[in-house]
Amino acid sequence: MGRMIPDVNHTVLFELVKALSEPRLFVRLLLALPQNVCQSQLEHLVEYIASETSASDIRLFLDVWWEVMKHREGEEDATVSAFSALIRQHECESSLDDGLQPPKRFKGDPDPLSNPPAATSLLMVLIEGLKRIYGCIALPRMKCYALANLAELLSMFTELEPESSPLPVAEYLEKISTMVSLWTGDPESVYHHRGLDEKVREAERSMSLLSMAKLSREELFVGLDFLSSLLHAWGEELQGTLNSSEEKLCYESYRLLDTLTALEKNLACFSEAKDLGEDETCVVLELTQISKDLLKISASLKSKDLDTSLVSSVAVTIIEQKLDRHVEMCSIFASEKTWAFSRDWLDCLVKNRALFQKPELVLKLLEALVSFALLHQDKEARELQRQVMKAVVECYNELSLTDKNQVISGILVSWGGPGLSLNLQVVMEGFQEDLNVTFNQITKSVSDEGLTRAVASVARLTLMYPEATVKQVCNLAVVNLGAHQFLAQILCSFPALSFLETHDDPSRPRSLVLRCLEEAVWGRLSTVREEEQFLEFLAFLMQPSSATPLVSPAEVTKTFVLPYLKSDSVHMELSLQILSKVLGIQSSSEEHWIKSCHPFPLLLSLCKLLDGYTKYWHQPREQLFPSLETKDLILNILCQLCEMVRPETAPSPELWVQSLSWLHRRVALLDWTVSLRLKKLYGDHFKNEVPATLFEICTLPEDEWTSQPLPAYGAGSGLLAWMECCCVSAALRETMLMLLTVNVDNPEEVNLFSKGFLVALIQVLPWCSHSEWKRLAHVVENLLQRQILHVPYTLEYVQYMPLLNLRPFACYLQFSVLFLRGFQLLCSSSCSTWLPAEAWFHVVQLYCSSLTDLLGSVKSIAGSPSHPEGRTSTQEVSFICIQMFCHLLHVAAMLPEQGCSEPLVVVALEILSQYEVFSSADTSPSNTLHRANERHFLESITDNVSDKELRGTLLQKLSRLGAHSGGELA
Repeated sequence: MGRMIPDVNHTVLFELVKALSEPRLFVRLLLALPQNVCQSQLEHLVEYIASETSASDIRLFLDVWWEVMKHREGEEDATVSAFSALIRQHECESSLDDGLQPPKRFKGDPDPLSNPPAATSLLMVLIEGLKRIYGCIALPRMKCYALANLAELLSMFTELEPESSPLPVAEYLEKISTMVSLWTGDPESVYHHRGLDEKVREAERSMSLLSMAKLSREELFVGLDFLSSLLHAWGEELQGTLNSSEEKLCYESYRLLDTLTALEKNLACFSEAKDLGEDETCVVLELTQISKDLLKISASLKSKDLDTSLVSSVAVTIIEQKLDRHVEMCSIFASEKTWAFSRDWLDCLVKNRALFQKPELVLKLLEALVSFALLHQDKEARELQRQVMKAVVECYNELSLTDKNQVISGILVSWGGPGLSLNLQVVMEGFQEDLNVTFNQITKSVSDEGLTRAVASVARLTLMYPEATVKQVCNLAVVNLGAHQFLAQILCSFPALSFLETHDDPSRPRSLVLRCLEEAVWGRLSTVREEEQFLEFLAFLMQPSSATPLVSPAEVTKTFVLPYLKSDSVHMELSLQILSKVLGIQSSSEEHWIKSCHPFPLLLSLCKLLDGYTKYWHQPREQLFPSLETKDLILNILCQLCEMVRPETAPSPELWVQSLSWLHRRVALLDWTVSLRLKKLYGDHFKNEVPATLFEICTLPEDEWTSQPLPAYGAGSGLLAWMECCCVSAALRETMLMLLTVNVDNPEEVNLFSKGFLVALIQVLPWCSHSEWKRLAHVVENLLQRQILHVPYTLEYVQYMPLLNLRPFACYLQFSVLFLRGFQLLCSSSCSTWLPAEAWFHVVQLYCSSLTDLLGSVKSIAGSPSHPEGRTSTQEVSFICIQMFCHLLHVAAMLPEQGCSEPLVVVALEILSQYEVFSSADTSPSNTLHRANERHFLESITDNVSDKELRGTLLQKLSRLGAHSGGELA
C-alpha cells in the first residue's frame, strides 16, 4: 500500500507530545490513521513507554489511554481534519497504484475471537501496555489513574456496558461540578488554570464515553483478572492514602471510586443475566470482594458539600454552551431554589428563553419565583422579581394553547383560584388596568378572526390571576349584549379551568368557574336580558360546540339549583330555568349525572312547589312564591326527571324501592294531584290515590285506582276532582274522558252535568297554568263535539235570524258562550270575594289565549278568505267574529277595574281584524249593507264599555273599518 506516513523518529515524536502536553491531539491524529497503522503506532508508544519508564512516560501513556476512550467522531479541529483528508487521499492513490480497493474502516465483527477487530485490538494494546509498566507506577495518584482507566474500559467497552439508561440529570450535574471543583482546587491538575467553560466541557466528555468496540468475553475476564491483581497489589496503599487526612481527594482518586462503583453494579447485573462458568464466577466474586474495602470510603469522600455558587455556574455554563444535556439541565436550573435569582442565573434565563418554552419549565420557574418572593420583600428583590416574571411570561406566551393549559392547571393545583397573585405582589402591579383594557378590546372585536387573539390575551391574564380573569369574563358575558357566546368560547379554550377546588371541604370539591360565576354574577342579574345571557352562557360552558365542557350538569345543579329550590328564595325561578337547561344535556357517561344530585330530595322539592300552587292566590302578599307562568316550567322539569330517574340510577334495587317509598310517604302529605304527576316514576309500585267522589262519575279500575277520604271534596265534588285530573297530563286527560260516565239519554243528568261542569270549571280556572288550561280547553271542545256538555246558544247579540250554516262552527260558538257564562258566575255577588284582585289578570290572560285559539280554529275550518269554497263561508266567519267580539265586551264589562284591559284590547283588535278580512272577501250584492249595519251594531255595543282605554282603542279601529266601507261605497 505504500508508505502511509514519512519515517519519523518515534522518540522525538513522543517527547514532543509530552513536552506540549497534547495527548488529545496525538490521539485524534492517531485515530485518523487506518486501523492497522493506528495499532502499530500505539504499539510503538507502548514500546517507548515500557523502555526506561519515567513518571512523565506513565502520565503520557495513561493520558493517551483516557483520550482514546473519550474520543468521539466529529470533534476534530482544522488540523486533524486536514490530516484525515491527507490520509484518505494517500490511501486512494496507494490503492490505485496497487490495483487494490481502499481498506474499509472498522465496523465490527460478530466473531472477535477468530479475527479480533482492530479497534478491539487497540484496547488490548492498552491493557497489555499497562501490564508491562504497572510495576513502574509509584505515585498513588497514577495508580488511581491506571486503575480508573482499566475499570472504565472493562465497564464500558465490554459486555458489561449497561443498557442506555442515562444518569439522572441532578446526579450528572453533581458529578460534573465535583470534577470542576477537584480540578480547581488541585494545582497539579492540567485543568487547574483553565477557564470554567473548558473545565465543564472536559468534565462532560469524561461522562459521555461512546463504546467504539467491545472486548470479547475472554478478553473481558482477562482484564477483570488483571484488575483484581492490581487491586490486590495496590489496594492497601491506596486505602491508606485515601484515608489520610493530609491527602486531599484528587480527580484521579475520585474517578477510581466512581468507576469501581459503576463496575460493581455492572458486574452484579451481568452475573444475574449471564450464565457464568466456575472460573468466571470466581473472578467476579474476587473482584467484587476486593473492591468493597475501597468503596467503603467512597461515600464519605464524595459526600462533601459542593459550593452552591459553583454548581450554579456549572449549570449556567452547560446551558449557555448548549452541551450534551443542556435541555435537561434547564429543569434543574428552573427548580433549584438555593442558587436561583443570582445575576448570572437571571442573565442565563433571559439569554436562553427559547430553551425554557416548555410548560413544566415555566411552572418550575414560577414555583421558584414564589418561593423567592416569600423570603425576599425588599426593593431590590422586588425589581428582580419583576425581571424574572417578565422573562417567564415571555416564555409562556410562546407556548401552544395546550401547553398554556398545562401551566394554568399547575398554577391552580399549587395556589388555587388566586394563582400567582396569592404570593407575588409584583403580579398585581397594573393588573386591574391591564384586565380592563384587554377585555375592552376583546368585547369590541367579537369575531371568529379575533378569537385567537383574544384567547392569547386571556391566557396571559389567567396565568397571573385566574380567579379575577374568570370573574371578569363571567361579568362581561352577562352585561355585554350579544358577547356571551364569544366569551364562553374564550373560556372553553382553557379546559384547565375545569379545576375543582377543595379548600372549603376536601370531601366536596367545587368548580372554580362556577364559584366565580356565583360570586361575580349570581344575585346581581337586574334584567330579564341579563338572565337570558347568563343562561345561554352557562349552557355553552356545559355544552360547547367544539371544545371540552368546562362545567358539568351535576356541578351546575349543585351550585345554582339545589340550594335555591325553596318557595321563598329570590333566585328560585332562575334556578328552575337553569335546571331545565341542565336536564336537556345528555349524560356523557354510563352512570347518569343526576345520580349524584340527590334525585329524590330534588323531586320532593319540586312537588312541594307544586303543592304551594294549590294555595297560590291565598299566599300572604309579602311571601315570595314563583309565578303561575313558572308552574309549567316546574311541571316540565318534573316530567323530565321522572323519565331520567330510573332504577338504574340507584345503587341497588333495594335502595330504589326504599327511595320510592320515602318519596311516596312525603308526597302523600301534599295535595293529592301532586302524586298523580309521579305515576311514570312510581310505575306499578303504588296506585293512584284520588278523592272518593271521583268514583261517582268515573268507572275507575280498582287495580290501578284507590280512594282516599278528603274533607275538602264533599258530595258533588266529583267533577271538580275529575277536572283536576284532566289538568295533570294529556295522557290522564284522555283516560278521564274515556272513563267519564254521563247518560246522554237522560236530559236531567246532562243538564246537571253541564251545570256542575261550569261550576267546576270556574273553580279550577284561576289556579291553572297555561298548559293546564290548554288541556282543559281540549276537554271542553271534546265534550261539546260529543254533545255531552250542553251549552245553549242564546240570541242576546243577534239582531236578526242568520240564514247561515253555522253547524261546522257550533262548537266554537258554544265555547265562547261557555266562557261568558263562566265569567257571569265568577263575577256574580256570590263569588265577589272569592278571588283576590291580582288573580283577575291571570284569569283574563287564560280567557284571551283561548279566544285566540278559537279564532285560529275557525279560520282553519273556513280556509283562506281569498279562496272561499262558497259565498256563505265568509259571512259565517264574519258572524262568529261579531259574536266573539260581543261576548268579549260583555266579559270586559263585568270585570272589576283592576287593569285587565291590555290582553282584552289585543284579542278584540285581532277579532276585528279577522272580521275585516272575511267581510271584505264577501262578494255578495248585499255585502256593503251588511257591513254598514254590522259596524253600526258593533259601535253601539262598544259605546257601552266602561273602560275608557278599551273603548277608545276599539272605536278608533271601528272608525277605520267605516272609512274603508265608505271608500267602497264612494
